[in-house]
Amino acid sequence: QVQLVESGGGLVQAGGSLRLSCVAFGNIFTINTVGWFRQAPGKQREVVATITRSGNVDYTDSVRGRFTISRDNAKNTVYLQMNSLKAEDTAVYYCAVRTILSTAYGNWGQGTQVTVSS
Repeated sequence: QVQLVESGGGLVQAGGSLRLSCVAFGNIFTINTVGWFRQAPGKQREVVATITRSGNVDYTDSVRGRFTISRDNAKNTVYLQMNSLKAEDTAVYYCAVRTILSTAYGNWGQGTQVTVSS
């Protein structure tokens, strides 16, 4: 079992930056991919960025060039650096993992609120 804890959200003005952290606990050796997701009020949850065990990264088009996903294996932490934030980035951000036991994302964290004021 893997547990995830997100942090780093907050209120920021448009054009500003935030860095989110996702710390993993438990059977981290089972993790294949870590993903950052977000859900805005009234909208479906969407994937924002992913990083695989081998280090491959991918981004949704709306954040590519502004957000960077990275990891620190020594700290069991995946980061989401968010620059040039826009009002439409406002959402609750979650991290989740795909493990060797399942191809679906699971083990969702509690989420962290990001609010961008225009």
